[in-house]
Amino acid sequence: MRKPLERYQALVFDCDGVVLDSNSVKTEAFYQASLPYGEEVAKAMVAYHVANGGISRYRKFEYLLTQILSGRQVTDELPLLLERYAGLVRDGLLSCAVAPGLAALRESLPGSRWMIASGGDQAELREVFALRGLSDYFEGGIFGSPDAKDLILQRELANGNLPQSALFLGDSRFDYQCAVGAGLDFIFLSAWSEFHDWPEYFADKNIDCLAGIAQLVP
Repeated sequence: MRKPLERYQALVFDCDGVVLDSNSVKTEAFYQASLPYGEEVAKAMVAYHVANGGISRYRKFEYLLTQILSGRQVTDELPLLLERYAGLVRDGLLSCAVAPGLAALRESLPGSRWMIASGGDQAELREVFALRGLSDYFEGGIFGSPDAKDLILQRELANGNLPQSALFLGDSRFDYQCAVGAGLDFIFLSAWSEFHDWPEYFADKNIDCLAGIAQLVP
């Protein structure tokens, strides 16, 4: 069972589905980016994306090229896919909703260090957060792919930027697995999640499952 929020030295946030209501933006972008290979391929890509929430676009498009499209001579098309996907995503990230209660929670925890650890592209995240006036909330840093989320947590713990007394707020199975692997406490946020089997998955796990960040505001 987690401690009271004020007793954590740091809070780590996933981005999509936690800080931003952007899961649907990403899902549609994966579909559209894969559609030139055919509708069935695009549907298979979306299914893989949704089943593997929190994993970077780099790994997902590598799966598309090496598994879904295995046998076709397309393995050199990763840069094109990434560029197409980024163009589809950017406008959505700039216009989607920010989690209600985020500013109030930041104000209520002035002594905690906040950090983003996302499967999203790091440069893209930093640009979007700056343009939306969110960067200053996350003095611990805004981190994303191509580095994997679990490796980000390990690196930031090792270099002292992330204290061990930290709570991870996520919306996917992978977020939970990363938190456990890093020895962090975890809260699952369900309102914007695409992990539809979460009630069964978390039924025997000693964590809090809440709708969103607003429920954490004192």
